[in-house]
Amino acid sequence: MTTVEWPVLPLNRTPPGSYFPAIPPPTPPAARSYPQAVRNAPITALMGIVVDGRQPARHPETVRCRVRKQVGSTNRWRLPQSLGSDLLGTSQAVKAIKEPAWSDSVRSIMTGESACTSVNPDPDKAYKFQMEESRPFSSPRLLRKAALSRSSSPSIPSPPRTAPAQMVSPRLAIHKPLTPHHPTPAQVLHYHSKHIFDVAGPDVVLHCLSTSWELHKPFLQKSKVLSELLYKAENPKQQHFYRDRTAETLDRYIRDSDIYSNEYQEISQRLNTVTISDGPRKGLSDPAHTSIQRTRNVTAIKLKIKDANVTKEALAIALGNLYHDDTRVDEEDVAGVMAAAYHMQCPGLLNGCSQIMIDTVKASNVCTYMKAAIQYEQSSVITTCERWLELNLVPQLSLQIHLRELPMEVMTKLLKSTRLFTYNEYSLYKTLCNWIFLRRHPELKLMPSHSSIITYFNSLPKHSAFLEREEGQVYSGLFLSLKLHGITDTSHLDDIQQMNILPYQWLLRVLTQHYHSLQAGGDMRLLQYNFYSGSVRAGFIMEQDLPFYCEVMSIHGFHFELKAVRLDAEGTYTFYIQRLKPSDPVLSFRACERHTFSLRQDRDVRYDIKVQCFLDGQYQCWSTGVQAHGFGLDGKTSQSKPFTLSNLRCPVYATFHMVFPPT
Repeated sequence: MTTVEWPVLPLNRTPPGSYFPAIPPPTPPAARSYPQAVRNAPITALMGIVVDGRQPARHPETVRCRVRKQVGSTNRWRLPQSLGSDLLGTSQAVKAIKEPAWSDSVRSIMTGESACTSVNPDPDKAYKFQMEESRPFSSPRLLRKAALSRSSSPSIPSPPRTAPAQMVSPRLAIHKPLTPHHPTPAQVLHYHSKHIFDVAGPDVVLHCLSTSWELHKPFLQKSKVLSELLYKAENPKQQHFYRDRTAETLDRYIRDSDIYSNEYQEISQRLNTVTISDGPRKGLSDPAHTSIQRTRNVTAIKLKIKDANVTKEALAIALGNLYHDDTRVDEEDVAGVMAAAYHMQCPGLLNGCSQIMIDTVKASNVCTYMKAAIQYEQSSVITTCERWLELNLVPQLSLQIHLRELPMEVMTKLLKSTRLFTYNEYSLYKTLCNWIFLRRHPELKLMPSHSSIITYFNSLPKHSAFLEREEGQVYSGLFLSLKLHGITDTSHLDDIQQMNILPYQWLLRVLTQHYHSLQAGGDMRLLQYNFYSGSVRAGFIMEQDLPFYCEVMSIHGFHFELKAVRLDAEGTYTFYIQRLKPSDPVLSFRACERHTFSLRQDRDVRYDIKVQCFLDGQYQCWSTGVQAHGFGLDGKTSQSKPFTLSNLRCPVYATFHMVFPPT
């Protein structure tokens, strides 16, 4: 037997030609200290103070080793000091110990379904992706379906066992928007007239707004202008029309494109030429995609419209509505369609647009509707918008950016209206200031706060008031329509003085009127106006069917409760005014401590109660008329005559007008 002696190699050397990698060097202690300190910090912090009472030492901070209290989404505790009563720190330390070192995001990346970044443990079997409940994975049903589809097709060979498996990912739902793109005006018109185009081609071409509109004669009789143009038009001419929109697009693209050469265009023309048994051959110059059945005699008419409100989209919708018996117009397009219907003299479409405006009026479109109704002489829309503005100018429109679109003549008319609702006179003054501020800053997109508006007017030059300067004189008439004598609160008067809008003489006259009324027991002697010009207003809105509503009105030492009480569930309410005593619990502590109280036992008052609401499709207004009553402090004379109304529907707007005549 032969003995073979193997060479003895040193243990610390690798045999030559070996494929084993070299043993990595150990990590330096300086590099291991920081991870160890971070790992042991929450455990040391939860252990508490040791017997000697010394706090554990923290890891020294360097540029690469920084001790932070919060680290990203893990919020891991990294301070070894005792937590004591720090409950939040204790929760963070416990969380750092219990949770694994890797976050969900890191685990999903490391265990991703990618054969390139994974190791196949068994080379004799096909690779199988790891399935975990902590991350989404392919459904087994889809995998079996994919395997069956592969086995059913004999032309596709099966992959080797060591090859990665062809996994089928779950198909995501494709989002299909309702409208992939904004339709063109021609497409809008074709949508409305599609049921006619499918039967017969058009016989009228209208040239308007640099666009040719294909129409039909029977439907043009709804427009007086178009029917007159059709009657005066010349003899019709023969014209070809495309079979569908695809053929039209293809023909125009090949004919007008500069990319293709002349040779290619000739080839395309030859290939696209068709032979029609009852007609000549047609190529791209005379479209091959036309139909003899749709070749008709066409009358061309022209209409000139010089109005910025009439766009191509609005004209397309207006022409499309000629094909319908009802009005099919969206709320956003109704103003432009009304303008187009006005120029084409379509009474049916005009009435339909007016009814849509009446039914959809709100704060975001009331100004647009008002401008369109005034320009195109729609009295019913003007009346509806005015009634809506009289009720909602202060509660709604004054708080929105659309206030700037209100025309000045409409604002002037509203301020002089006796039906205008407001919470108090200062609310109307703020609304007017907001309107002026927005008109002077058309670039604003959001409604500013009232403090910002006060700061703006206060920043203007102080040598004169805003109404005395050239840019503010145009608004003087609007402020003259306000009842400034009804603003009695000292904080409101301070804001008016700080804004420096009113001239000094106006503010002095208001303060003088207040002083004389206080000295004369409330008599408004300096007011030489009629009732509605000199009265002071206050009101509230009944938005829910509550048992009662009330508001306190204080003026010149007299305090009144404006009240509405529900009598039954069918919408019956009674409205009245009641004088309050200084000891009445309705008054707040601030009113009892700071405000002035008159000791007069009786106070003659002229008043008017107006109640308004939207009922049976119309705005209704009820009024007591101007009444006179002597308010005393006893139970019999402290309350006015009740004003009872039935079948009211919320919201209900109640406005109280009051004036103290001289006694």
